Amino acid sequence: MQADPNSDQGFEQDAQANNEIDKLKQPHVASKHFFGSHASRRSFLGRAGLFSAASVVAGVLGSPFSSKKGEDIVQAQDINRRYNRSFDYNSFVNKAYRVRVEAARLERSIPIPPHPTNGDEERYPNKIGSDSRGLPHNGRGEVNLQAYNSLTKALTTQNPNDYENIILGGGRKLVNPQGPLAISLEGINAAQIAVPPPPALASADRAAEAVELYWQALLRDVPLSKFQNNTDNPKVLAAVEDLNKLSAFRGPKQNGRVTPQTLFRGSVNYVGSGSSTKYVTPPGVLDGPYISQFLLQTIPWGTQSVSPLIITALPGNDFLLNFPEWLTIQNGGSSGKSIKYDPKNRYIVTVRDLGEYAHVGGPTYLGASLILNSNGTPLNPGNPYVRSKTQIGANATFALGHFQALLNLASSRVIRASYWQKYYVQRTLRPEAYGGLVYNNIVNKTHYPLNSEVFNSNALAQTFSTFGTYLLPQAYPEAAPTHSSYSGGAAATAGVNVTLLKAFFDENFVILNPVVPDPNDPTKVIPYSGPPLTVGGELNKLATNYAIGRGHGGIHWRSDGSAALALGEEVAISLLRDERLGYNEIFNGFTFTKFDGTRVTV
Repeated sequence: MQADPNSDQGFEQDAQANNEIDKLKQPHVASKHFFGSHASRRSFLGRAGLFSAASVVAGVLGSPFSSKKGEDIVQAQDINRRYNRSFDYNSFVNKAYRVRVEAARLERSIPIPPHPTNGDEERYPNKIGSDSRGLPHNGRGEVNLQAYNSLTKALTTQNPNDYENIILGGGRKLVNPQGPLAISLEGINAAQIAVPPPPALASADRAAEAVELYWQALLRDVPLSKFQNNTDNPKVLAAVEDLNKLSAFRGPKQNGRVTPQTLFRGSVNYVGSGSSTKYVTPPGVLDGPYISQFLLQTIPWGTQSVSPLIITALPGNDFLLNFPEWLTIQNGGSSGKSIKYDPKNRYIVTVRDLGEYAHVGGPTYLGASLILNSNGTPLNPGNPYVRSKTQIGANATFALGHFQALLNLASSRVIRASYWQKYYVQRTLRPEAYGGLVYNNIVNKTHYPLNSEVFNSNALAQTFSTFGTYLLPQAYPEAAPTHSSYSGGAAATAGVNVTLLKAFFDENFVILNPVVPDPNDPTKVIPYSGPPLTVGGELNKLATNYAIGRGHGGIHWRSDGSAALALGEEVAISLLRDERLGYNEIFNGFTFTKFDGTRVTV
C-alpha cells in the first residue's frame, strides 16, 4: 500500500526508503559545534509561524504543480513507452522528493541553541546601548522611545503592516528588516546558528574595540607596508603601544602582545564553553603582506579581465566630525556631503583604501574563484572527478559554474542569518553612536556608563588633536547602514564565500608569483619575497580583510566581523551538507580547514 505523502506516516516511510542516500551521502556533521541543547532567548523562536517539515511537504504537494489531471499523466507514460525510453522516470522523481525531504529532516533535527545578548536593551531604559539610527532623537542623541517601540513592535509581531508604521526621523529607510523572516529552502535556519554575545556598552571589551577604531581613523592614510615589525612609522608604533595598555583587547597578538605585524589584522569569534567567547586568529592571516593576494591579482573572466586597481578616496575624506552633522545622521538625515575621489586608480595601499573597497565592494569572491580556476590551483582532493579516468565536472556538478552558483546563493542566505541577529536578537549600537556617547560625556557631562579605558587612551587624545572632536571620525558621509551592528553582514558574506572556496579548491596549494604593491608607485606591483603563501591562508586573509575593512570605515566593531565570519562558515557548511545529498557521483565529501584551524569533512 502506497503511503500518503501528505501524512507524517508518508514522511517517515519516505525517509526509510531513502536509506541509500543515508549510506552513500550521509552529510558529515563536523562536531557538536553544529548542535545545541538549550531554548532560545527571544520569544520569536516559539512563534507558531515556524512550520513543521510535514506541513511544508503537504503544502508543496498541494501546489498547482502536483494537480495534473490523470489523462495528462497517462499521456506522458504513453509517449515514454512509444520512444522506448528505458530511463525510470518515476524512480528519478521519487528520489528527488526523498532527497528534499531528507534535507528538511536533517535541518529540522538540529536543536535551537541559546541566543544570549549583552543585556543592554533591557539594562538602559533610554536605549543608549541599542541601535536607533534612522529614528528620531532628542538634542543629545537619545532616541524617541515611541519611535523605538514602534520598531520593536514590528519586530515582535512580524506583521508586514506594522513595519510600515515604524516612526522614522529622516529620509533614510531601514534596510530589509523582514528579509531574515524569509524561509530558506536550503541550508540551516538562522535560529539554529549560535553566536557569542557582543560586548556590553560599559565593558572593557567594548572600550578596547572603540580605541582600536579611533586608531583606525587616525591611521587611514598610513601605507599598509608600514604595518610590519621593523616599521619606523610613529603612528603605527603609538597605536601598538596604546592597544597593549588595554585590559581586554581581543585582536591578534604575537607572544601575547600587539605588534605592528598584527595591528588591524582580522580575527574570528566562536561560541565557547558556557556563555564564553572563543577568540582565534585564522591560519595564514598573520603571514606576509597585509592585503590578500586575491585583492592584488588581475581577475581573468573569459576573454576579458578585471583590474585589481580601485577607485578610492583622497586623504581628508572624514565625516561626522561635528555634533550637528552627527545628530543629523543619527536621525536618518543627510549631511549633503560626498566623498572626493582620487582621479587615478591604484592598488589597495592604505587603511583608507581598504575601507573604501569594503564600502563599495567588487567581484571579490567571484573574482577569487576565477583567479583560482585560471592559475593552476588544483581542485579540492575530495572532488570526485579529480581521479576519474573518463569524466570531468561541468556547470552541473563539481566545476567552476557549479561553484559560482553556490557562491551567489550563499551570499543571500547568509545575509538572512546575519540580519536575523541584527534585528531579532541583538540590536547593538553602531560605533558612530558610541562616539556620540563619548562626546556627550566629555562635552555635556552626561555620565553615560562607558569604561574609563576609552577616556584614558592616547587614541582619544590624538583624535581630538587631529580632528578637533571626540566623535569617531567616519570614512563614509552616510556613516553606517540603517540596521544594527551585530553581526556584520559584509563579514558574514565573506565568511560563507571563503568557506565555500576552501571546499572547492586545494587550500594547501602554494600561490604562484605573489606580489605586493610597489611602495614607490601605488599603480604597480612588485614580486613578494617571503615565506610561502597558501590558497587557504590567503582566502582566510581575504575574509578578514573585508571584515576589518568595514572597521577602517568606522562602521563596525571588531567583534561584529569576527562573529559574522564564524556565522558565515556555518551557513556554508550547512549548504554543502544539503547540496551533497543530491549528487549521483561517488563522493566522500570535501575536507578543508575552518577558521579555527580544525579540519572538517562535509
